[in-house]
Amino acid sequence: MEKFGFVGLPNAGKSSLYNALTGGSALAAPYAFATTDPNVGVARVLDERLDALSEMSQSKKIVHASVQFNDIGGLVAGASKGEGLGNKFLAGIREVDAIVFVLRAFDDDDVPGPSDPLEHLGIVETELTLADLDVVEKQIVKRRKAARADKSLQPEVDAAEAALVFLEEGTPLYRSSLSEEHRLALKPWFFLTNKPVLAIVNIGEDQLEEVESVIAPVRAELGEIAPVFGASIQLEAEAAQLDEEDRTEMLEALGLGEGALPQFIRMAYHALGLRTFLTTGVQESRAWTFRVGSTAPVCAGKIHSDLQRGFIKAETIRWDELVEIGSWNKAKDVGKIRQEGKDYIVQDGDVLDIRHNT
Repeated sequence: MEKFGFVGLPNAGKSSLYNALTGGSALAAPYAFATTDPNVGVARVLDERLDALSEMSQSKKIVHASVQFNDIGGLVAGASKGEGLGNKFLAGIREVDAIVFVLRAFDDDDVPGPSDPLEHLGIVETELTLADLDVVEKQIVKRRKAARADKSLQPEVDAAEAALVFLEEGTPLYRSSLSEEHRLALKPWFFLTNKPVLAIVNIGEDQLEEVESVIAPVRAELGEIAPVFGASIQLEAEAAQLDEEDRTEMLEALGLGEGALPQFIRMAYHALGLRTFLTTGVQESRAWTFRVGSTAPVCAGKIHSDLQRGFIKAETIRWDELVEIGSWNKAKDVGKIRQEGKDYIVQDGDVLDIRHNT
């Protein structure tokens, strides 16, 4: 399961976001370091395609895809040098697959700290970059010596030296022109800024009518580097505590439809290059996570390793085409089920039935 870590200054709304997404009960308090150890929770990736297939098949069970969210304690200026939670905070970030910047844009006299999301972003990026610079400066001499004795280590050293140039300039690696080859070579270094990033701007309830203008400066600053999303996290957290009927009524009364957070989860999911294929039947309809570019045997292995080893073919159809026809058997009768082999690249929204010989 992919792991996303919430990173931001104290009082940015990280714990409230965690609670809203996972149904957790992390302490969300208006003072710094209310979170000292990361909270870890799982959120479903809601998918109307899966719901439609489940209804079509009259499935007894429905299983959504899931992602893990880690609520990491607040970062402060000087964290790379040990300020605040220091190394404990930075270690929590190293364990995740992608970083979610939580940037505060709401004003509240009772909550200390700045309300300019760009100020939040600047501090966070600086501290992560300095932490990565510290890693290179401490390790590069030792790695160079090792590479002289073992030439297979040279590509890693070359990548680290390329990264050092950007980090010394104060540029996080996700903003740099570092090659994909170098980025892959740096995986063993666990750099904080060598991870995918996205940002959620935490707005006040009084800013709901101007979401786009509030998040525009952050979107302009990050450009194509990271998707940027705006939400009133406190409002979403309050809605998450209600039963489904009351939650729907509350969100619709505010003109928020399904709410911002299901959209945010889908954005986070796609930011890591994750996609979904589906299986459906009377017993169960399920969403399975795979990476863009995966072949049919690799996706079969997501269901069970035996299916990948004994893969013969995948019978497949687009989810919407299947729902329109009404059933798998009807789709087969009218020749709409395709037979795909080992080289087939599975597409987001494919419904699969794997044929195998084990």
